[in-house]
Amino acid sequence: MNKNLAFADYVVFIVYFIIVAGYGYTIYRKRKKNEHDAKAYFLAEGTLTWWAIGASLIASNISAEQFIGMSGEGFFLGIAVAAYEWLAAIALIIVAVWFIPVYLKNHIYTMPQFLKTRYNESVALIMAVFWLFLYVFVNLTSILYLGAVAINGIAGGGYLHYIMVGLSIFALLISLGGMKVVAYTDVIQVAVLIIGGLVTTYIALTTVGEYFGVGQNAIAGFKVLLHEAPEHFKMIIPKPTAASSQNDINKYLTFPGLLSYAAGIWIINLNYWGCNQYITQRALGADLQTARTGILFAGILKLFMPLIVMLPGIAAFVLYKGNHLPQLAGGKDGAYSAVLTFLPTGLKGLSVAALTAAIVASLAGKVNSISTIYTLDIHKKYFQKDADERKQVYTGRIAVFAAMILAVLFTWNDLLGIGGVGGFTYIQKYTGFISPGVFAMFFLGMFWKRTTGTAAITGVLMGFLLSVLFNEFAPAIFGKDTFFYTAYPNGKGGFEIPFHICMGLSFLFTMITMIAISFAGPKVNPKAFELDTEMFKLKPQTTALIVITLLIIAALYVKFW
Repeated sequence: MNKNLAFADYVVFIVYFIIVAGYGYTIYRKRKKNEHDAKAYFLAEGTLTWWAIGASLIASNISAEQFIGMSGEGFFLGIAVAAYEWLAAIALIIVAVWFIPVYLKNHIYTMPQFLKTRYNESVALIMAVFWLFLYVFVNLTSILYLGAVAINGIAGGGYLHYIMVGLSIFALLISLGGMKVVAYTDVIQVAVLIIGGLVTTYIALTTVGEYFGVGQNAIAGFKVLLHEAPEHFKMIIPKPTAASSQNDINKYLTFPGLLSYAAGIWIINLNYWGCNQYITQRALGADLQTARTGILFAGILKLFMPLIVMLPGIAAFVLYKGNHLPQLAGGKDGAYSAVLTFLPTGLKGLSVAALTAAIVASLAGKVNSISTIYTLDIHKKYFQKDADERKQVYTGRIAVFAAMILAVLFTWNDLLGIGGVGGFTYIQKYTGFISPGVFAMFFLGMFWKRTTGTAAITGVLMGFLLSVLFNEFAPAIFGKDTFFYTAYPNGKGGFEIPFHICMGLSFLFTMITMIAISFAGPKVNPKAFELDTEMFKLKPQTTALIVITLLIIAALYVKFW
């Protein structure tokens, strides 16, 4: 079980690199005649196919924090963590049916542009700056750091900084070609990460079967998981009682049973998939039917992601509990890397390729979005108003370089302390504080014509302040058990409200405040969007995709409730 990579592993990885780089260069050469076309660079000229949009959405979403972080949560919580993936599929249906038509009808290409069109310049500028800081100093840094740490662990250690630089250069090579190169190379990336992830899952299950004496069979190995860890195959975490252990309380704090479904997990998913430049940019250049089909295709792919990012964690838990995984290090976040030690020569290289595909696709997509927001919503409006399309593309590429260099500088010696809290927790913590206010602002802005710009600014600020209040101070100020929440001991001498409940409460009070403020304005805001029923009509094939997705989700919940 040598963790170091062998010659065959390097060959597999190099072949992967050559295929992705070669395909990306081919796409770039095909669009070189439009090299200085700003719409071509930022939005892929509106020529992305539905399968490219769907694959790119998944490739950009799945990264090291999913492979490592969600596998770790599988080790700790079990299948309950799959709710993030399965409910994301429902969130994508909502985005495809109701959000995307609003964006496309109003020719929205960036999220700050949406805010300017619907509210005012001040709201757009505030959020553009916020998103740039969030994407660079939270998302880019955590993806780069956690990815480099994971691959360094598989390679045997001692290569952390080389891997950081290598990942950054790889992502730059892809992202400098613009959105079309990013999206179409994502098709290969998502194929690699799915194949590599499934191979890892298969090896994990056959290893479980071997160690528990039922043979090297994946189905038999899965049955062992069901028998040895039945509590890990329950979607709903039970509410703690006076007799509950701290470990059970910690599980509930992470995922508070049915209350997670009342608000928190929906806010996370709808804000991420519907109000996020990083994600929606893939569909904003397409026509409505192509965009919808691509988004629904991503939703169907989402249903299978727990096989790749969660099941290996449960396998690691069963092996660890049976004293068959002494190499497990780093707590739950070490689960995925520990499973990878069982992979034979050659397949380790494939797993490294899968991890790299996930990391590079996320990095490239993120810097492309950073480039788009900076160029179109800040630089062209405030620094170079007369910039032609050639200058816009040039500025976009400079922004790509600058964002990646900043990410490397801040992760080089982990200046932000990502390693101390874990990449998955780091992202959830800092994006979760702002999500309730941002989602309230977008939701009311789309579907309630009375919402005002003053209400929008108040909502963003209030959502953040309420998130801080409920997460950090509410138990000490208002008590541990109130009408709105119950706080539980966190094992560190204090009490906490489950994070999903905090988000739900922040969203509720933010919505109430925004509605109250908007009632002081005109009955119809002059900047409100015009909506009509034709925008939301579905073609039969679209309805069929939605029904198939919902039936699969229903079957999964019936099975594992």
